[in-house]
Amino acid sequence: MENDWALIFSTGNYFRAQFARNILSDEGIEAVIINKTDTIYLHPSGYIEVYVRKEDVIRAMHLLKSAQFE
Repeated sequence: MENDWALIFSTGNYFRAQFARNILSDEGIEAVIINKTDTIYLHPSGYIEVYVRKEDVIRAMHLLKSAQFE
Protein backbone atom coordinates (compact mmCIF):
# COMPACT_ATOMS: atom_id res chain seq x y z
CA MET A 1 0.00 0.00 0.00
CA GLU A 2 1.01 3.56 -0.42
CA ASN A 3 2.70 5.40 2.44
CA ASP A 4 -0.42 7.37 3.38
CA TRP A 5 -2.26 4.30 4.78
CA ALA A 6 -1.91 2.80 8.27
CA LEU A 7 -2.89 -0.55 9.74
CA ILE A 8 -5.41 -0.09 12.54
CA PHE A 9 -6.98 -3.52 13.01
CA SER A 10 -5.97 -7.12 12.38
CA THR A 11 -7.99 -10.30 12.91
CA GLY A 12 -8.24 -13.88 11.77
CA ASN A 13 -11.97 -13.48 11.09
CA TYR A 14 -13.02 -11.91 7.78
CA PHE A 15 -16.50 -11.00 9.03
CA ARG A 16 -15.03 -9.15 12.03
CA ALA A 17 -12.76 -7.18 9.69
CA GLN A 18 -15.72 -6.37 7.45
CA PHE A 19 -17.75 -5.23 10.46
CA ALA A 20 -14.88 -2.94 11.55
CA ARG A 21 -14.68 -1.49 8.03
CA ASN A 22 -18.44 -0.90 8.04
CA ILE A 23 -18.25 0.97 11.37
CA LEU A 24 -15.57 3.23 9.92
CA SER A 25 -17.38 3.70 6.62
CA ASP A 26 -20.59 4.68 8.42
CA GLU A 27 -18.62 7.52 10.03
CA GLY A 28 -17.15 8.69 6.73
CA ILE A 29 -13.72 7.10 7.13
CA GLU A 30 -12.41 5.33 4.06
CA ALA A 31 -11.08 1.91 5.03
CA VAL A 32 -9.73 -1.02 3.03
CA ILE A 33 -9.34 -4.67 3.89
CA ILE A 34 -6.25 -6.65 2.94
CA ASN A 35 -6.80 -10.40 3.22
CA LYS A 36 -3.51 -12.10 4.06
CA THR A 37 -4.96 -15.52 4.84
CA ASP A 38 -3.90 -18.69 3.12
CA THR A 39 -7.24 -20.14 2.00
CA ILE A 40 -5.85 -23.29 0.40
CA TYR A 41 -6.31 -25.16 3.67
CA LEU A 42 -9.55 -26.20 5.33
CA HIS A 43 -8.70 -23.90 8.25
CA PRO A 44 -7.19 -20.72 6.80
CA SER A 45 -4.20 -19.20 8.55
CA GLY A 46 -3.03 -15.61 8.57
CA TYR A 47 -4.72 -12.31 9.18
CA ILE A 48 -7.13 -9.91 7.59
CA GLU A 49 -5.96 -6.32 8.04
CA VAL A 50 -7.96 -3.08 8.02
CA TYR A 51 -6.19 0.09 6.86
CA VAL A 52 -7.22 3.75 6.95
CA ARG A 53 -5.54 6.91 5.72
CA LYS A 54 -2.97 8.24 8.20
CA GLU A 55 -4.96 11.41 8.83
CA ASP A 56 -7.91 9.26 10.03
CA VAL A 57 -5.97 6.95 12.38
CA ILE A 58 -6.82 8.63 15.70
CA ARG A 59 -10.51 8.99 14.90
CA ALA A 60 -10.70 5.43 13.51
CA MET A 61 -8.98 3.96 16.57
CA HIS A 62 -11.37 5.85 18.83
CA LEU A 63 -14.40 4.55 16.90
CA LEU A 64 -13.21 0.96 17.02
CA LYS A 65 -12.37 1.23 20.70
CA SER A 66 -15.85 2.62 21.38
CA ALA A 67 -17.28 -0.38 19.50
CA GLN A 68 -15.03 -2.69 21.59
CA PHE A 69 -12.78 -3.69 18.68
CA GLU A 70 -9.57 -3.61 20.70
